[in-house]
Amino acid sequence: MIIKDRNELIDKRQSFFNELEKQKKKIYVCAGTGCVAGGSLEIYAKLKNILEEKQIPCEILLDIEKEGDKVGLKQSGCHGFCEMGPLLRIEPAKLLYLKVSVDDCEEIIEKSILKDEVIDRLVYKKNGVSYPMQEEIPFYKNQKRLVLEDCGQIDAESIEEYIAYGGYSALEKCLFDITEEDIIKIISDSTLRGRGGGGFPAGRKWTQVRLQKDSVKYVVCNGDEGDPGAFMDRSIMEGDPHKMLEGMMIAGVASGAKEGYIYVRAEYPLAVKRLKQAIDDAKRIGILGENILGTDFSFDIKIVKGAGAFVCGEGSALTVSIEGDRGMPRVKPPRTVEQGLYGKPTLLNNVETFANVPMIIKNGADWYKSIGQEKSPGTKAFALTGNIENTGLIEVPMGTTLREIIFDIGGGVRNGKAFKAVQIGGPSGGCLTEEHLDLPLDFDSLKKVGAMIGSGGLVVMDEDTCMVEVARFFMNFTQNESCGKCVPCREGTRRMREILERIVQGKGKLEDLDILEQLAQTITATALCGLGKTAANPVVSTLKYFKDEYIAHIVDKKCPTKTCQALRTIYIDEELCKGCTKCSRICPVNAISGKVKEPFVINQDKCIKCGACIDSCSFNAIKEA
Repeated sequence: MIIKDRNELIDKRQSFFNELEKQKKKIYVCAGTGCVAGGSLEIYAKLKNILEEKQIPCEILLDIEKEGDKVGLKQSGCHGFCEMGPLLRIEPAKLLYLKVSVDDCEEIIEKSILKDEVIDRLVYKKNGVSYPMQEEIPFYKNQKRLVLEDCGQIDAESIEEYIAYGGYSALEKCLFDITEEDIIKIISDSTLRGRGGGGFPAGRKWTQVRLQKDSVKYVVCNGDEGDPGAFMDRSIMEGDPHKMLEGMMIAGVASGAKEGYIYVRAEYPLAVKRLKQAIDDAKRIGILGENILGTDFSFDIKIVKGAGAFVCGEGSALTVSIEGDRGMPRVKPPRTVEQGLYGKPTLLNNVETFANVPMIIKNGADWYKSIGQEKSPGTKAFALTGNIENTGLIEVPMGTTLREIIFDIGGGVRNGKAFKAVQIGGPSGGCLTEEHLDLPLDFDSLKKVGAMIGSGGLVVMDEDTCMVEVARFFMNFTQNESCGKCVPCREGTRRMREILERIVQGKGKLEDLDILEQLAQTITATALCGLGKTAANPVVSTLKYFKDEYIAHIVDKKCPTKTCQALRTIYIDEELCKGCTKCSRICPVNAISGKVKEPFVINQDKCIKCGACIDSCSFNAIKEA
């Protein structure tokens, strides 16, 4: 089936929509990476078998030739509430079932599909209240899902379903109703800023590429997403790949490019699979390829898998990697918009940025600017992880406060612990503390306090988190991922890591703090690329807000949170010890000795502070100072 022109696209959209209307019940099984790991594909297969055994008309793929009512069974993208997976949504009731297992499938068909009943044990509950409808669950109710709107509510592998719900209508508008200049004006007027970390105005970048005189230009989508704990782009590629493809194609129309590349890390196999299928399906029906919808516009998209190098998230390193060379940043200027991929003008944005484009084109710049902050309009997707009740993927208007995200959406800190800090922006970001809970999360507000949105990772930390160890972890990550091209990053981050490792081992000196600050300033001022320039941010922010913890490690030789193993002191309370010998028998280095039925002692010189004895003691006699 090839859609040859605009009228045929309109006709197909209506016929696809009519076919979906015949599916009086729709079951969306979450097939994002998290739920797949939890067994959602087995749940999908079981539901399919039950429907077939009961001879209930079941439709997996849209078939406009078949008549009669049916049940639609679909694999959706990530619903976002990862803490509660595997997830299953039932339409049109908007039911969301949590922690579904294969054993629940029979009951789901019998009660919720055949009898319209709610299975209360599978719905979300809080403070004794049940929330069967997804949109009423506090986790979702306090969000504004635009980019992620269809993730979990559309078949991730069906281009027909995407078209039925208005997909590719923005591309249609760009090809037939407005000019290339109009497209760029809409994007510029919307004040859309890049969601990959830097927040650079998308319209300005698009304009710069369009103005280049070269006849060959490229559109590149950065799907590398290397920040620890970040999975926003992955979820979009897995759950709604056509939205991103449509944004790339519109960028091609606007800039004059005829070829696009998606750079996605090989560790995202499901995203790669869905993207390949989406591209193949778009070519199959004539949305992608030569003379799209009968116009002069031709566009092709290729996928390039990266090897997981963090530095390849930087624009110039990414384009070099696509070309087949080792991904290393280069000196600028010239910038990517002038000489990028294969030395040609290149329009480079990340996945979330491109996914915003179709909505902006359809609804207009004023609509987009009505959401979020004046200088940072729209929404932002965040990966909410760490010591928080509700982990998962969220989307909120720009300017939403940290307090709203952590306590209203995230449900607060886990196990009733006190909130301590949140690491935002991954290795390139910094820590925000209790004093920042009411700070609006947008590009400019975060910059003022020495942090950045980055790609959108939010790692929540409680009172038991050692901030010195957090700094060491991120510096270790950055140093390992340094491409080594420039001395400040290659050698500077190594020196910083070595100092931090000494401090967490109890071997630090007070002058180390001054050296850390001096190294941070030097690396920030002289590193070649943006990743190097921001490498010291986690250390700088933890030094600023938690310097007392550094001093405790250095002066007192104590870790206030008892996290740093080398600084632990484990001892036996003689009054509580019964001399049962269990601890001495379990100690891996024979550091515990004594006589039966008499108090035992720990040889501090031999103790490796593993804590095995603490866990084994039945009398709570072994403690940590």
